[in-house]
Amino acid sequence: MHSDAGGQPHDPDLMAAVTELGLALRELVDASVRSTVPAVQLRAAAADARTVTARLAAAQRPVTQLPELDDPAVFRRVHNPVTGVGSALAPPLDIRREDGGLVAEVTLGPAYEGPPGFVHGGVSSLLMDQLLGSSVLAAGLWGMTVRLELGYHRPVPLVTPLVLRGRVVASRGRRTTATGTIALAADPERPLVDARGEWVTPRPESVADYFGAITDVSGQYAPPGRR
Repeated sequence: MHSDAGGQPHDPDLMAAVTELGLALRELVDASVRSTVPAVQLRAAAADARTVTARLAAAQRPVTQLPELDDPAVFRRVHNPVTGVGSALAPPLDIRREDGGLVAEVTLGPAYEGPPGFVHGGVSSLLMDQLLGSSVLAAGLWGMTVRLELGYHRPVPLVTPLVLRGRVVASRGRRTTATGTIALAADPERPLVDARGEWVTPRPESVADYFGAITDVSGQYAPPGRR
């Protein structure tokens, strides 16, 4: 068994397999949006994809049960749509601590396109929500997003290395404020997008209301929160 820093032990072989599948799925998504093969080949690929879907659907967890590899207390979420190594949707974003906050580098392909040649504005919002929320957690706090404001200064280009930064700038009671930016990795001090958000730690009765049905793989109650 293996354990992340502060996290619950997990099966390293299962983690490797989930990571491998996630990578293969992201490669498939990228190939599908770039492909120019004729219709007959697209239909054959769709049939192959449905065969794989049937194989994976042979055993499934209920939506109220966390994946076996997840540990919400350290925000290890293997199918998170931003950071999940097993997600077909995630880049995935690999976040690390740096200079009192968090930083991540990413290059977004055509699967994340909005205006031709540029990242969809909603994807920028998704990334900032995740990074700023992770900044709150990294500061030893926890909360749910109650406000997120973005300033879109310049379009974010596709297939271009980007750097994302986030940090907590204020905390009082149950409320925490975090800010962040998206910039070109080659020009990190010139934000393309900036963000500011507020996170509020739910009261215990709200945690029970929101997450009362959530369990881990053993059936134990597993709400998010600080360890």
